[in-house]
Amino acid sequence: MRAILLEKYGPPSQLKVHEVPKPTPTENEVLVKIHATAINDYDWSMVRGRPYLYRLLFGLGKPKNSIPGMELSGAVEDVGNKVTLHRKGDAVYGDISEFGFGTLAEYICIHEKAILNKPGKLSFEEAASIPHAYGLAYQGLVEKGQITKGQKVLINGAGGGVGSFGLQIAKLYDAEVTGVDTGDKLNQMKALGFDHIIDYKQQDFTKLDDQYDLILDTKTTHGPFAYARVLKPEGRYITVGGTLASIILVALLGSMVKRFTNKHMEVLALKANKDLDQLELLFTDQPLECVIDGPYPLEEVPRLIQYFGEGKHTGKVIIKMV
Repeated sequence: MRAILLEKYGPPSQLKVHEVPKPTPTENEVLVKIHATAINDYDWSMVRGRPYLYRLLFGLGKPKNSIPGMELSGAVEDVGNKVTLHRKGDAVYGDISEFGFGTLAEYICIHEKAILNKPGKLSFEEAASIPHAYGLAYQGLVEKGQITKGQKVLINGAGGGVGSFGLQIAKLYDAEVTGVDTGDKLNQMKALGFDHIIDYKQQDFTKLDDQYDLILDTKTTHGPFAYARVLKPEGRYITVGGTLASIILVALLGSMVKRFTNKHMEVLALKANKDLDQLELLFTDQPLECVIDGPYPLEEVPRLIQYFGEGKHTGKVIIKMV
């Protein structure tokens, strides 16, 4: 089978498509023929081995995982003899990061609990765009953020997958939503329906006068007190990604901010695939719109990881295998 091999840390340009043996499932695994996958922050960090602290997860001297990738949609081709959740032929999708990596390939063997049955109305490309970004948006806004009707919500880094799903979730609560990003993403954000748009190259939202009930941050480039300034009393700030130093500051100082300002600040630890089975119930009256950048062939992955890391993508960067 064809796969992207990661043999050492370095720039994405070092990656190549290789022919590797097709895997065989163990007793609790399923063999999935991958139809589509996506590029994520994990891939950008794993390939480069940066920030260096992440090497505690990915491998100190060299990558533990020879094939990057953490999201997939596809079809079950074979099952281990103790598998009960899936059968041959099932269309499936999921964020597999709690069980491993390796979706930038034509096939993968993964634990049966790492994936869910794909909603029938979704294409494979749409399904591959959902698990990680939708999970961050839903858990950030609904579970941690405790969003309620009519709130003022800001999404920082709104032009990617988390932002596009976050807007749609917030609109289920009739929220007034401001999106922050830059470049070509701004036009897509307008088309998607953000109420207000801020170009961060022109304005720093933490220095403006507007305040918000809830901020969902995918970029986290400021310290916690800068974010607290633009939160309303009892407001909530949830970070789901960004610079490691800023995220650590939020984790360390969030309780102090709450003590002195009564504003809540938290770092979201994503629970992979949690509540994905509720997706169809939430979007019964209006379909979930998946904003896809692509799809692209596997051979373009080295360029696309760099493209993703530079923040030039709009929505989710999708790789199509078949």
